[in-house]
Parts: sequence; structure tokens; C-alpha cells
Amino acid sequence: MLFYDLHIHSCLSPCGNDDMTPHNICAMAHIKGLDVISVTDHNTAGNLRAVSENAKKYNVLFLPGIELNTKEEVHLLGYFNSVDNAEGFSKYCDNYRQKIKNSPEYFGRQYYMDSEDNILSEEESLLISPLKLSFEEAVEGIRSFGGVPVPAHVFRGNGIINMLGFIPPDSGIKCIEVNGNDVPPKGYNILRSSDAHTLGDISEPIFSLDCDNNIASILACLERKA
Repeated sequence: MLFYDLHIHSCLSPCGNDDMTPHNICAMAHIKGLDVISVTDHNTAGNLRAVSENAKKYNVLFLPGIELNTKEEVHLLGYFNSVDNAEGFSKYCDNYRQKIKNSPEYFGRQYYMDSEDNILSEEESLLISPLKLSFEEAVEGIRSFGGVPVPAHVFRGNGIINMLGFIPPDSGIKCIEVNGNDVPPKGYNILRSSDAHTLGDISEPIFSLDCDNNIASILACLERKA
């Protein structure tokens, strides 16, 4: 059994606080007693390698992730078996990103960081802009890089049920994320993560996965038949 939080934003997401650095995220996960975390920045894997290095220092298992904003403005999480594959998918997504200039005063800063929490650069285009990829295309893209697609906060905000009213039955989705007291639909594996934008919002050790302490087992758990 692994206590998890698989939806955390670093300071590369404009909605993430500036103190959501690779080191701080992993330190807080360790303090809270989590076994596994995932950082899922909007449309990019830019800070995943730095987070991965810090997770090792704190003996926290790190599942590389991304949160996509599809053409329909549906938020879709992708989880990968390696940082390399997540970065490969991120580069693939770059071909479908809209080059809309960020307004840091309105949306927030977007910092690329190294494992020592040094700022390497600041992303100038707005990362939360919708990709020119449909939900179905995004699902297929995630799977082509060995990843597992999981619709995010399905009943809220940019969640797929809130936005489209349904989960496409031919998408092969087996796992979804729900929040708070939302009642999940039947037939899906369920994740309940924090969608943390601040350090204090990172989950307490409440929700758990019944799987072994490795990435392959977690991904298999998300993809098993409910």
C-alpha cells in the first residue's frame, strides 16, 4: 500500500507558487509521509528531471507526469514510466502548443529549475493555453510514449465530465481523478490527489494505492480493469 499525491504543480506552472520548487516539493512530501508523488505541470515536463533527483534524496518514489489542456480545454493527466519518456512526450506536445505570450503579473511566473532550486530560465509562452490536440489525440499521444492517460478532476473546472458531459467510451480510459466528495462513476479506477499549487496543499497520507513500490506496478494499477 502506497500513500500518494499524483497531481502536484511546480513553479513552472503559472498557477504554482514560486516556492513550489523541486526540492521543496519533495521535502514536503517526505515530511507529510507520502510514498509516491507526481509533478504534473501544464503541457510540459520541464522540471521533472530536477524533481526526480530530489525525490531520490528523500526516498520518495517519483512518477513522472504532465497535465495537458486539450483542444476542447479538457485537462488530462499523463503518467510515464521514465522522465525520458515524459520529456519525449513533452517535446511532441511542443509541436501543438499555442505561442501565446505569458503575462506573469496576471497568470504567474513559469520557472525552469535545476535540482538545487536555481532558476535556469523563465518560460515566456503561456503554458496553460490549450494544445492543438483533441482529447482523443492526446490520449493516443500519451500511450505512444508508454504512458497512462487519466482525466483530471472530472467533475470540476476543466474536467471532462464538467466540460463534455461524458468520457468517450472508445477512449480506453480505465482510471479517472475525482475531488473531495464527488461521487465517481462506476467502472473506473479512482485517484484522489491534491492538484496542489502551494506546499501546504500537498496531500496528507490519506489516499493509497494497493500496489508495489515501483513505477511499473503503479502504472499497471492505474490500467487494470476496475
